[in-house]
Amino acid sequence: MDQYRVFGNPIKHSRSPFIHQSFARSTNQPLNYETSLVELNGFTQAVNDFISQGGRGVNVTVPFKEEALEIADELSERARLAGAVNTLSFSHGKIYGDNTDGEGLVQDLLRNNVQIKKSRVLLLGAGGAAKGVILPLLAQSPASIAIANRTVSKADTLIEQFNDNRLSACGFEQTSGNAYDVIINATSASLSGKLPEIPVSVITEQTVCYDMVYGKELTPFLVWAKAQGAAKVIDGVGMLVGQAAESFTIWRGIKPEVNAVIKQLKASLAQE
Repeated sequence: MDQYRVFGNPIKHSRSPFIHQSFARSTNQPLNYETSLVELNGFTQAVNDFISQGGRGVNVTVPFKEEALEIADELSERARLAGAVNTLSFSHGKIYGDNTDGEGLVQDLLRNNVQIKKSRVLLLGAGGAAKGVILPLLAQSPASIAIANRTVSKADTLIEQFNDNRLSACGFEQTSGNAYDVIINATSASLSGKLPEIPVSVITEQTVCYDMVYGKELTPFLVWAKAQGAAKVIDGVGMLVGQAAESFTIWRGIKPEVNAVIKQLKASLAQE
């Protein structure tokens, strides 16, 4: 049976085994997928050991995504521009690195009937989470993507890197007076129960608000957005399942159905 793993530290609470085993059952793929706690200084060794044992692929989570980028022999364009790898494949003696996070986000937006084409998108944050979704978002032909960050220079750096005239950079407060069709929270604010420092005026009754973070209940950002009259609020559960589906497709050549898994995962979260 083909072996797959998710490498991380910490890793105990990862949902990836549940998601991938569900995909395997629904597509009749003979595989086993487990978590693997990797020592902070042992990632490269862990990957090499897994390859030598016949492992087929690895998902990579915190804090090893940048190190995974370094050890890959070949990178997808989206992984190179994201500066991080979350999916490793092993074939013909080479390590292939990809990043499926952005595609997971895009597919979840489309699944929720959110139009990205010709939309004005506001991306909150300029860290790794934001960086990983810019290329897949641009591929959907938005009218514009404004990258807002507390430190504007960090957003400016992303603009230079991606070199696309649909991108612009600003501080959180500079979003005031602008209307956006889609607002995506790629900051870590929700993890600490805080809000990105954006003005109320950016949200209208046509605005869709998306938070990459998820939990048992709506995140603080989504609660706030809903209170401001946002048209729709969506958490990151679908993105999590979507990026896993993209990894599964890379490994197995079969695109799994995500709706049932998202439903099961949400039900599981609600019971915790």
